[in-house]
Amino acid sequence: MARHPRIAFYAPLKSPDHPDASGDRTVARLLVKALKRSGAEVTLASRLRARVGEGDAAAQRRMAARGHAIADRLIAKYRRQPARERPQVWFTYHLYYKAVDWVGPRVARALGIPYLVAEASHAPKRAGGPYAFSHAAAEAAIRGADAIFCLNPGDRACLAGLVAKKRLVDLPPFLDVQAFAPHRPDRDLGRLKLATRYRLDPDLPWLAAIAMMRPGDKLASYRVLGEALRHVRRPYQLLVVGDGAARAEVEQALSAVKGRIAWLGLRAAQELPEIYAAADLMVWPAVNEAFGMALLEAQACGCPVVAGASGGVPAIVADGETGWLSAPGDAAALAADIDFALERDLAPYRLAARAHVLKHHDIDAAAARLGCVLAKLAAS
Repeated sequence: MARHPRIAFYAPLKSPDHPDASGDRTVARLLVKALKRSGAEVTLASRLRARVGEGDAAAQRRMAARGHAIADRLIAKYRRQPARERPQVWFTYHLYYKAVDWVGPRVARALGIPYLVAEASHAPKRAGGPYAFSHAAAEAAIRGADAIFCLNPGDRACLAGLVAKKRLVDLPPFLDVQAFAPHRPDRDLGRLKLATRYRLDPDLPWLAAIAMMRPGDKLASYRVLGEALRHVRRPYQLLVVGDGAARAEVEQALSAVKGRIAWLGLRAAQELPEIYAAADLMVWPAVNEAFGMALLEAQACGCPVVAGASGGVPAIVADGETGWLSAPGDAAALAADIDFALERDLAPYRLAARAHVLKHHDIDAAAARLGCVLAKLAAS
């Protein structure tokens, strides 16, 4: 393998160049950037969205056929290329039973190249149900992976029975902090600008909820948040950033505190650091979140977090140091944590939050870890 390996990258759930913003797209983009920073040459192999959201066996088989057809075309294309131009590694991001990689394993086997995966999850309870076909394919892909990068520590336990421990590599979620927020944004200036634009009261604490408005887990989080905010005793204003198909349901979920809400809508990525820094707290129940990129972004901008301790959230939020974590889905506990936080002097927590991300969750560390695995594969 060359010193600068050629990598074919694929994200079956959402391509890194997909037009719709999401945490999944953000992570895919960051992985590509980190791989390039490690010295690799990365090309996007396919844009196929392989997600089949319903337990429809026929739909799963149709998706498998589409994926296999794309794989066969890629194999033929790569075999026509000179050896010096072919991919030397296949890298798939986010593999699970609803978004199976029907392309990568087939291509990797045909070319005799390593197959790598980041964020794979295994759900044994799906083995005998309506997702049995896709579950079996996801399991086969996981078993065949040469290395699996675990962004969520919880994934390790479910993968341990499928692959050797040495093939599981911890890769803490990360940001390109210098690109996203090279300096901690000016909090006072941000508050002044936002207060003027949205008629906010700068003397009140500002809570920020930044998430897309989609049915499912996002809407469930908004509902828990609405219930929690009803019980927060201290005064506050809530800044809601996001939009989506479930906007009406989100408004209903937050209706009990509608007089305290500023709806900022969907904001461009470059506007978010100022909003995070201006807020006193980022508040998010994180129902069934793998880890929550917005929680990482908030801390990078010096905004402490109050969140539900779902999935990998405890791995990115230092409880009591950069924020406060409550039991998943517990609205009363979330409310108590918000009140507790608002009684504190938050200045030390702002500094700690950014320092935590810079030390443990920056892209340079991720690039080094990815590069180390690629180097070992090259030497084997």
